[in-house]
Amino acid sequence: MENTRVCKSTSDCAICLDTIQDEKTLTCSHSFCSACIDSVFKFKPACPICNSYHGEYTGTQPEGTMTAMRSWQRLPGFEHCGSIVIQYSFPAGTQGPEHPNPGVGYSSTSRTAFLPASEEGEKVLKLLRKAFDRRVTFTIGRSVTTGLNNVITWNDIHHKTSMTGGPQCFGYPDPEYLFRVQEELRLKGITQDD
Repeated sequence: MENTRVCKSTSDCAICLDTIQDEKTLTCSHSFCSACIDSVFKFKPACPICNSYHGEYTGTQPEGTMTAMRSWQRLPGFEHCGSIVIQYSFPAGTQGPEHPNPGVGYSSTSRTAFLPASEEGEKVLKLLRKAFDRRVTFTIGRSVTTGLNNVITWNDIHHKTSMTGGPQCFGYPDPEYLFRVQEELRLKGITQDD
């Protein structure tokens, strides 16, 4: 039988699984050994229990551009307003030390996404801009779609890449999308308040 140890009480550190030494409590109310949480924060300033960010996180997204323009075209479920068309563009390049395979090249790519040009859509656009500027929208890795390695991929912030077809086609209508994407952004430390 494998010898495993789990936290016995709230006085145990969820990182080292021993009694908390020199306790540090985060704003999310989770506590850890000061040395343990400091070592975790060197890689990612997020609580290991709830994944709430503490401080500003910068990702590994390669250099690229994000542009947004307004369109008269309406999205299903948002017939009262036009749409916002977001264009992401990345030139080919070479992976740096922050990427999975430094020195290995990656291909250029571009992606298009859509938001309603509503008050909530404009709010999400600002958050997506903040995420892009902090380099957390894309990353380099294995494509879930193609299976190819060393390519630019989405980084767990879902985008609507089709105007129609519903959620199964990454499009509209999807009444919960604007709420869901704001939650995904919050989990990466991107909020209106920061």
